[in-house]
Amino acid sequence: MRLSTGAIVAALALGSAGAAGLEVEKSGPQQLRIGRPSIDDMPEYLWETFDSVLSRMRYIDLTHTIRPEMPIWRGFGNITFSQAVSRFTGKPFTYADDEFVASAYKLTTDQMGTQLDAPAHFNPYGAASDDIPPTFALSKLAVIDVSDKVRANSSYALSVADVLEWEHIHGRVPRRSVVFVRSDWSRAWPYVDTDVFPQVALETVQFLHLSRGILFHGHEPLDTDMTPTFDAEAWILRSGYAQAEGVTNLHLLPPTGCLLSTGFPKFVGGDGNYARYVAVCPAEWSHGVVPGSTPEAPMPMFANPLVWSDEVGHRIR
Repeated sequence: MRLSTGAIVAALALGSAGAAGLEVEKSGPQQLRIGRPSIDDMPEYLWETFDSVLSRMRYIDLTHTIRPEMPIWRGFGNITFSQAVSRFTGKPFTYADDEFVASAYKLTTDQMGTQLDAPAHFNPYGAASDDIPPTFALSKLAVIDVSDKVRANSSYALSVADVLEWEHIHGRVPRRSVVFVRSDWSRAWPYVDTDVFPQVALETVQFLHLSRGILFHGHEPLDTDMTPTFDAEAWILRSGYAQAEGVTNLHLLPPTGCLLSTGFPKFVGGDGNYARYVAVCPAEWSHGVVPGSTPEAPMPMFANPLVWSDEVGHRIR
């Protein structure tokens, strides 16, 4: 079944109205009538939206796998994985002796891999990781592609002109949307240059937040800009905004039409988050997986067991 854009918008409108506690009646194709709230009906509209729309969409992971050898900013120490050890025996947990295994992670920073920076990263009075609202969980996603300019200049900075050029083709950047900047820097991961990389200019992030009212922006490198005082990143965070870093697979996304699912842990007083970003794209799109098209519950078994490797410093098959 292929859904038209109008059908998708109508179904999402039903879900939004249901989430707001409104009773919605369908009076014709793509026509909605919002009446009095009905508590009994609220969950039904969200479920209908999932069945008619979200269960048919294509899901694309925009997240790097966390590994000990992954690239990291030169100022941070290396991360290490190890086997979790029993406090009683002093030995690692094993399938044979304990019926389960567990891992321990020495993470020298919360600023690594795919992440969501909280304002507290640069601002002691800014929101910490556990202050980020749950409304960050779902948003519209716009993707601005400057990969051709980055191929000509590896430190190219997204400009306001780039945003206006994108808007000339696709329309105004939606308010409260997330804007991801495609540079294709991440396609060389993990063999990337963390000192010279594509940037986002200070005036561009100011334009996106102050003129377009976006929720946050994201980029593929591990930093926003290469200025000595991190001008763009500092302005974002000190102004109370969040930002995404280390995103990947943006070459698999269309410039418009997708939603972004954002998941992150809640470290008390944290200034950064390891994040999981997933794009939810229209059924007509050529990339991504559809719910139910891959084993989910149960998930697949593998031919080889998961075993600890001292050589690589993590579990392998």
